[in-house]
Amino acid sequence: MKIINLSFALIAAVSLSSFAKEKIILKSNNLLKYKILPKEADSLEDFFKEGLFYARFRVNTFLWDWDKEYKNKTKDNWAVGVGGSLIYKSAKFKGISFTIGLYTSQNPWHMKREDFIYVKGADTFSKYKVSRGGEFDINTMAQSYIEYKKYKTNIRYGRQLFESLLAKSNDSKMIPNAFEGWSFESSYFKDIVFKGAYFTKQKLRDKEDFHDVITYKDSYGNRWGNNDDSGAHEGLSYKRLKKAGKDTSNVLEILELSYERIKNLKVILNYTKVPELLHYAGGDIYYSFDFDKFKISPGFRYIRQFDDGAGEVGGASVEKKTAGYKDKKSLDSYVFASRVDFKYKPFLIRLGYSKIEDKGDIVAPWRGLPTKGFTRAMSRKNWFSNTKSYMLKLAFDLDRAGILKDAKADIKYVYENYDDKKSATPPDSKVYYVGFFQKAPFIKGLYYKIRAERVDQKSGVKDIKKKIKKDKSFNEFRFEINYFF
Repeated sequence: MKIINLSFALIAAVSLSSFAKEKIILKSNNLLKYKILPKEADSLEDFFKEGLFYARFRVNTFLWDWDKEYKNKTKDNWAVGVGGSLIYKSAKFKGISFTIGLYTSQNPWHMKREDFIYVKGADTFSKYKVSRGGEFDINTMAQSYIEYKKYKTNIRYGRQLFESLLAKSNDSKMIPNAFEGWSFESSYFKDIVFKGAYFTKQKLRDKEDFHDVITYKDSYGNRWGNNDDSGAHEGLSYKRLKKAGKDTSNVLEILELSYERIKNLKVILNYTKVPELLHYAGGDIYYSFDFDKFKISPGFRYIRQFDDGAGEVGGASVEKKTAGYKDKKSLDSYVFASRVDFKYKPFLIRLGYSKIEDKGDIVAPWRGLPTKGFTRAMSRKNWFSNTKSYMLKLAFDLDRAGILKDAKADIKYVYENYDDKKSATPPDSKVYYVGFFQKAPFIKGLYYKIRAERVDQKSGVKDIKKKIKKDKSFNEFRFEINYFF
């Protein structure tokens, strides 16, 4: 740990003088756009000499206020992460380059150690590490890959960030979700992007080390070991997979095609697979009707989830509570989502709808959230079996409206209609969200984001066993600062 922290300090001290220009832009969806990339190298000496450093200082704060606390289940909590990243990209020499990314999240102020299990902003530290007696921090090399580029095609090997329909970096906390293995992306054909990946490991945002892509719990039964993402299937534990004779070191295979050759039309086709457990086929389609002063843009998403043996091991419910499910051992299911955007100058209105088939829950632990962009609000998981969600979103480009430079704001209302009879699902919920994002107008490289959410859950709801579901209504507040230099 001391070596990693010292590396941050030394490399940052050496390279600070070269950060006069703005090299990175942070988008409101948390993706980074590199404005300046290393030059082509003419020799091995220039291969390193012409490389560039990208430094980031980051602060993330979380406050979670429950309406009612349940013993050993919920407790009002907060978290503060202070850290950032230092990324080095070498120059390209004969098409070859490499990238190394060091990340840290320190928690100088945190809740008592015995209360760490209640923290919802846990991606500021590693629950796995704290559960084993470690400190409230994360220090990791999340990126470390070699890349070859030719004919508008990139091939990468190593630790890397990747964006697809079901697998994303989702960098909304302190450290992005990362993968280890092979990937490629090609735009050789005009208006067509083809990408694929073969990942042997994943590193969730709250982990220091890379781990299995789908296995829940480690061989010792630690609940924060391996893939403990909120979208993980708790029934696909190390112990259960081992007992069923399944591989506990799974891989993630991805193929995806994006097509934009026809004006105003975008099509995404995706195939994702975890061998012997699950595979997915589906995609998105978007179209825009342009008028004199406004646009109408409908969009659709369909993802079919095929059970290749996972349901037999873990059950139809990702939370292992199968009461109320038609077939308790099948994860066959689908997601259907639609939306329509009405855009007039700086204003956007979005109407969204999503439906999950009344079969198995959707398994989605790779941060490509199945309903995102359609009906998902912050921190929500609305892809349980037989769930219907409805969303109204209002978005404002405050810069274009002449109100506030480089600023955006949005408001969401989501109604989540869950299946009452299922033990695993929460009660119907009303979600109210407001967010604000701005690139500071007077300080180059500084960004900040403020988000707040209110979730009202219906009380007194009984499941198929006549058991009353817990009303877990809450308020959540987030504040984030990013500074690139």
